[in-house]
Amino acid sequence: MRAQSSYRASFGLDLVSSLLIGLVELAEVWVLYRAVDEIGGLDLTAALVVFGLADTAFSIADLLVGHVDRLPDYLRAGTFDVFCLRPQPLLAQLITSDISLRRLSRVGVGITVLIVGLIANDVTLTPSSVLLLLMSLLTGTAICTGIFVAAAGAQFFLIDAAEMTNSVVYGGRYAANQPGSVWSKPLVAVFGFAVPMAFTGYLPTLTLLGLPTPWNLPGWVGWLAPVAAIWMWGLAGLSWRTGTRHYQGGGG
Repeated sequence: MRAQSSYRASFGLDLVSSLLIGLVELAEVWVLYRAVDEIGGLDLTAALVVFGLADTAFSIADLLVGHVDRLPDYLRAGTFDVFCLRPQPLLAQLITSDISLRRLSRVGVGITVLIVGLIANDVTLTPSSVLLLLMSLLTGTAICTGIFVAAAGAQFFLIDAAEMTNSVVYGGRYAANQPGSVWSKPLVAVFGFAVPMAFTGYLPTLTLLGLPTPWNLPGWVGWLAPVAAIWMWGLAGLSWRTGTRHYQGGGG
């Protein structure tokens, strides 16, 4: 972390570039709602809450474990073999090997949008709503970190096809920022339940604002986000254990 901030000009440019990317993605949402009053049952103010929750959760996960998608580079360089020599869990070593501080500005964008969305919707901060918001951020972050780890486990088999897993990880991020009710049936199956990105922002927002839910789900479905997080980490653990058991060394 100290090394990342030692070159202040470079670190500052990284923060600015990350901030601009977040603002561009927010602008995409705003441009969509310039043409229509609502999309998938959500107006712009509700969509800001969805974006704020989902983008903050993913950005925190990206800050903490986003570097695990470079696992193929670690395997080729033999860095992962060094981890295998130490008597600590491999996943813990990989996660703690780097923290990308330049992604802090993305977290700032998500939190700012979430606060603006809550004010625009005149959300009353009762103990129940505060608990739902905090739970959604925590479980959303857990779901997103689980997706990163699950993708890393798959990369033991897909050394030269990291883009395949990235399409799920970063495609899921894009999908999570949109109303789930406009997804096609295959997207509902993938990002609604198999990789439950709908629980990072969309479904908790419907519960928080008391809006109708799609797919015959109950209105309190947003409270099931911890179940989705447990499911995602079950998949992540299975993927990681299968991948590490398959790995036989880089030959170094």
